[in-house]
Amino acid sequence: MRMTDWRTEKVIDLQRAGILLVEDGNHGEYRPRPGEFVDQGVVFIRAADINDGQVLFESASKISEIARKRITKGIGSPGDVLLSHKGTVGKLAMVPEDAPPFVCSPQTTFWRTLNSDVLDRRYLYSFMRSPLFRAQLGTRASETDMAPYVSLTSQRALFVAIPPIGYQRAIAHILGTLDDKIELNRRMNETLEAMARAIFKSWFVDFDPVRAKMSGEPPESICNRLGLTPELLDLFPDRLHDSELGEVPEGWEVKGVDNIANYLNGLALQKYPPGDGDWLPVIKIAQLRAGHTAGADRASTELPGEYVVKNGDVLFSWSGSLLVKIWCGGRGALNQHLFKVTSDLYPKWFYYLWTKYHLLMFRAIASDKATTMGHIKRKNLSEAKALIPGSELLNGMTGIFQPLVEQSIQKKLESKMIEKVRDALIPKLISGELSVPGSGDA
Repeated sequence: MRMTDWRTEKVIDLQRAGILLVEDGNHGEYRPRPGEFVDQGVVFIRAADINDGQVLFESASKISEIARKRITKGIGSPGDVLLSHKGTVGKLAMVPEDAPPFVCSPQTTFWRTLNSDVLDRRYLYSFMRSPLFRAQLGTRASETDMAPYVSLTSQRALFVAIPPIGYQRAIAHILGTLDDKIELNRRMNETLEAMARAIFKSWFVDFDPVRAKMSGEPPESICNRLGLTPELLDLFPDRLHDSELGEVPEGWEVKGVDNIANYLNGLALQKYPPGDGDWLPVIKIAQLRAGHTAGADRASTELPGEYVVKNGDVLFSWSGSLLVKIWCGGRGALNQHLFKVTSDLYPKWFYYLWTKYHLLMFRAIASDKATTMGHIKRKNLSEAKALIPGSELLNGMTGIFQPLVEQSIQKKLESKMIEKVRDALIPKLISGELSVPGSGDA
C-alpha cells in the first residue's frame, strides 16, 4: 500500500473529531512557583527530561500537590507521546504504562490518542519519528527569530498520515518489537551496573568479606551470603589496619585515582568544514550525555591516536555536567572538558568503578562556587583515593567484574545496531515503500 492511498488529516481536525488530543503544560500564573518544587511529588517534565526515547522520571523535578491542583493543562497519562517543542525541538518518547503521575511543562506537549480504532498510539509514535513529521516540525521551528519553538497552535496545524488501522497496527508491531528489545537491553544494563556497584561497595567500601572472616563466620556461610567462591574468599585478608582513609584491609594499598589510571584531557577541536573528506564526530559533554554523535560537530581525522574515542572507552566529563560512562556511540574525537580514562596497569572495571565511586564528591567540588567554576582540577584526582588489593586477589575480582562490564557493553552495542535497523525502517514503513505482511490492508 502506497502512502498516496492513505488519508492525511490536520491535527486540529483530529482533535475536533475526538481522535487525538494535543496539549502542552500551563503557562503564566498557573505554572509552578519556585517554592513549590519539592524532593518528592508529582513529576514536572521539561525538554531536558526526554532523552533517547526515554522519559527521565527519576531525575526530573517534582512539584507539590498544591501546585498540581492549580494546574489545569498538560496532565500526562501512560501511553502519551511526549514532544519537546521549545529550546530543543523534536525530542520524543512514549510514556510507559508504569509511569508515575506527571505534568508537562510549557516546553513539552503530550499527543494522546483518544480513539484507538482510528489512530493507534504506537503508530502515532512511529509516525512522529518519521522524516515526514520531522520535516513539518523543522519548518515550524524556524518561524521565530528566538530560540527554536513550535507553539501549540503550530503543532495543531501539522498533518498526520493515517493508513487503515490494520496497517497502523502492523507497523506499530514491527517497530514496537524493536523498541521492546532496546528497552529490555536498557533494563538489563541497569541490572548489570547495579550488580557491579553493589559488589564494589561490599568489597571496597564495607569490606564485607574481610569483616566476615574477622568475626569468625564459617567460610561456607560467608560464600553463600556474599556470593563468593571458597577460592576467592581465601584471597581476602582477615584483618584491617590503619591508613590515611581509616581502617582498610591489611595489605591493600591506598593511591590517588590518577595513579591507577591516566586521565587524558581532550583537545580544543576546530570545526571541520563539510565536504567529502574523512572526518570524526566531536564528542562533547552533550554527546556523552546522549550516548550518540547525531548532530555533532566535525573534526579532522588528522589528530593523535590517543584522542580518538572508540566503543568501550571510559569517558569522564570533568566540567559542567559531570558524568562517567563507558562510551558505546562509535568512533569520535575527544573534545576538551572530557577525560578519556585508560590504564596499562589495572583492568577497565577497576578504574571505571573507582572513578564512578568518586563522582558525587567530584560533583560537590564542581558545584562549590567559592572554590571552583563548575569543574574539578587535577589535584582533585590525586585527592580521590582508591584501594588496591594484591595482584592475585585483583585477578580473582576481575573474573567477577569484567564479565559484567563486557556484557553491559555488548548489550549497548546490540541496542545501537537495532536502533539503526529501526531508524532505517521507519521512513520506508511510513511512506508505504515497504509492504507490511499480515496487515490485512497491504
